[in-house]
Amino acid sequence: MKPTLLFIMLFISITSFSQETYPKITGYFGIYHPIITTSSEQTNLNFRDYYAVGFPTGINIWKSSKIGFSFEIVPNIRVQGASDKVTNIVFHPGVLVALGNGYTFAGRMAFESGGRYGFTPVLNKTVIKNKNSSYFVAVPLPVRFGNDHPATFTVGFQFGIAF
Repeated sequence: MKPTLLFIMLFISITSFSQETYPKITGYFGIYHPIITTSSEQTNLNFRDYYAVGFPTGINIWKSSKIGFSFEIVPNIRVQGASDKVTNIVFHPGVLVALGNGYTFAGRMAFESGGRYGFTPVLNKTVIKNKNSSYFVAVPLPVRFGNDHPATFTVGFQFGIAF
């Protein structure tokens, strides 16, 4: 076998093992803390008068290494005084865009079971990547409308595991 042909075969073999196959499906689970929510009527701080937490669970379908689709469901719980309850469930479909260096932008639509709707831009960063999982932190910025309430804007913090 000629050295040139051997080199080409070796190169093809190495590159075929290093490439990922698409579409690629991943799942994740996280914990979401809204930090501050503001509207034209008031500003609310989580952890002060109440505690609110969400549990985002989703599936990402990556079409390529740069773009994908995500579907997320987020049950939200609110604890205030002696009362605690699920306040709503958010249906969160969206587009994923890989930004490089472990950063991903998610542009999500939002449909809440409590009657509100809107969108949620999310900046996500993978902080630890293992062979079978990765850990991430994210900053969701929910904007909500409807249900006879003023528009709201929230800044939140999320962390979780993807697999």
